[in-house]
Amino acid sequence: MKLTVEGLKDVKAWSSKGYHLPEFDREKMIKDTEENPKWVHFGAGNIFRAYHAVLAQKLLEAGKETSGIIVAEGFDYEIVEKAYSKYEDLSILAILKSNGSIEKQVIGSIAKSCILDSNKEDEFSYLKKVFAAKSLQMATFTITEKGYSLKTPSGEMMDAVKNDIENGPSKPQSYIGKVAALLYSRYEAGKYPIAMVSTDNCSHNGEKLFAAIHAFAKGWAENGKVEEGFVSYIEDENKVSFPWSMIDKITPRPDSGVEAMLEKDGIEELNPVITSKNTYVAPFVNAEESEYLVIEDSFPNGRPSLEDAGVIFADRETVNRTERMKVTTCLNPLHTALAVYGCVLGYTKISEEMKDEDLVKLITKIGYVEGLPVVTDPKVIKPKEFIDTVVKVRLPNPFMPDSPQRIATDTSQKLSIRYGETIKSYMAAEDKDVMSLDAIALAQAGWLRYLLGVDDNGNEFERSSDPLLEELDKTMKQFTLGDNLSTSEAKEKLSSILTRKDIFGVDLIECGLAEKVVTYFVSELKATGAVRQTLRKALD
Repeated sequence: MKLTVEGLKDVKAWSSKGYHLPEFDREKMIKDTEENPKWVHFGAGNIFRAYHAVLAQKLLEAGKETSGIIVAEGFDYEIVEKAYSKYEDLSILAILKSNGSIEKQVIGSIAKSCILDSNKEDEFSYLKKVFAAKSLQMATFTITEKGYSLKTPSGEMMDAVKNDIENGPSKPQSYIGKVAALLYSRYEAGKYPIAMVSTDNCSHNGEKLFAAIHAFAKGWAENGKVEEGFVSYIEDENKVSFPWSMIDKITPRPDSGVEAMLEKDGIEELNPVITSKNTYVAPFVNAEESEYLVIEDSFPNGRPSLEDAGVIFADRETVNRTERMKVTTCLNPLHTALAVYGCVLGYTKISEEMKDEDLVKLITKIGYVEGLPVVTDPKVIKPKEFIDTVVKVRLPNPFMPDSPQRIATDTSQKLSIRYGETIKSYMAAEDKDVMSLDAIALAQAGWLRYLLGVDDNGNEFERSSDPLLEELDKTMKQFTLGDNLSTSEAKEKLSSILTRKDIFGVDLIECGLAEKVVTYFVSELKATGAVRQTLRKALD
């Protein structure tokens, strides 16, 4: 059994092993997509193949669409070569259900994969041609929150961005610069409308995408590199819209256990590889069964009927409330607490952490006790039901190989939203006391303890990547496991971090929570085993 067009012709072999194969004319789909492209996606990673590509496949199989998706990868070009082209843009999705069953299907909705590289004339010209097509309705994105940033952590404009703004749209090198150049091709072709839809897991994602693209349009216009009308085109939501969205689906890196299962089924040449940019790629994706996608319904050139595939369309305020519910209360704060404490306590699987009574108490208190009282109900999803599914089904799923190490990536960029918003809500409420936020304070203290890179047994561990690690280490190097400090001593040493609103969303000293955070941190620092003891004592 080979994952190729020819290999799929052996329907009996695939079906006998329980695989669902694409139920549409794929050759015709590719032809229709080439002639009348409707959907381009930027970011060829796991979440795209496990979610967006599946949505397109559902519509194709239901006969509600005839064209598929063109996917472009703009960060790690090897993904296209080693996980797409080699397999003729086919992939396998393994849904790992909490009851232990596995749903297997071959995804064939991707019409073409390409790289977003202005130095490759054939690739960039092809994407320009796609963006010049009147039929194109939307471009979706999963490029991570960092993908929208035009500045370094220190606040300076990135060199590639600065050069692109100076040189114009002919051969940009930065990610958003290349996307903006494609939009300029669309403007020149006829000022055709389009929706630019960020589906990245970050607050106000559409706003972030607009700000980044608008900066290029404005800079190019000021430098005389594009027509002045391009700025107005980007600013006119009847021409170019930037809908907000909330997405939620866990898609960890391809798991060796899933690979072994596929090989046992008889699938040949899976060959997972790690690219030179340290991306783990494979022709298969494993993901959980739960998924949510809520999108602001703002599509000036029409859109596929994605509601028929389970997507919820709503107004911007509803999307915002849904995103806030997830990111500030019902999932992400719990995930972050499990991530930092999981690393410090030696766990490598989130599901194993959910057997730890202390950690379950911690996240239960963060979610139900401290978060839910100030959550805004989005109406389209019930907050309590959402968090019930997270705590009882999603996180404990033993068949989902997700790790605290993956979730701990870029934690300094996440704390302000995941905990800071709840702190602000408590500060603003007359009947709430910030000092009652014990579990959130424990989570923040756990992050500080995590920054030492030493686990609760005294062993060093590798911290996940974070743009502020080097800067934070200048402060954290003052601490060593075994220190016996007073709260006031530690607070003084940590003051440069505790006051950072860009990290915590608030000044922890100013809001009064610093004392509690530092007290927990000092307690967790005293000796080996102190993290466990602190958690147990604080949560009893």
